[in-house]
Amino acid sequence: MDYKKQDFEKVLSGYDVVLNSLDGKTLEKSLAVLKAGGKLISISGPPDPDFAKAQGLTWILRQVLRLLSASIRRKARGERIGYSFLFMRANGEQLRELASLIDAGTIRPVVDRTFPFEATNEALAYVETGRAKGKVVVTLK
Repeated sequence: MDYKKQDFEKVLSGYDVVLNSLDGKTLEKSLAVLKAGGKLISISGPPDPDFAKAQGLTWILRQVLRLLSASIRRKARGERIGYSFLFMRANGEQLRELASLIDAGTIRPVVDRTFPFEATNEALAYVETGRAKGKVVVTLK
């Protein structure tokens, strides 16, 4: 399904989890895809109070994040859906585990195209077209 050409929220339904990495409009549309009791997770925001607490932020910053995420949390609650923000960070142990899963063939990353370092501008232009069906890799050698 091409979410840029189709209204995915009108076609899909009954899912348990949605992982959103796009904008706020897509985040809100994702609520329609989930069933009651489902979970909407966003890596692009807005951060929620649980994230603020886990980060040990000051009271005032926790309140700011509470306000920033109030709208989507209210809409999710109205649909009986959970919402949370997932902060992505490098973790050596997780990366080693992923590497072993890839080496074992358990996980197979989808590589759309590979570009030499000298063609980085071409690679970026290709990514910006939105046509990539997997990862775009820039090689150094």
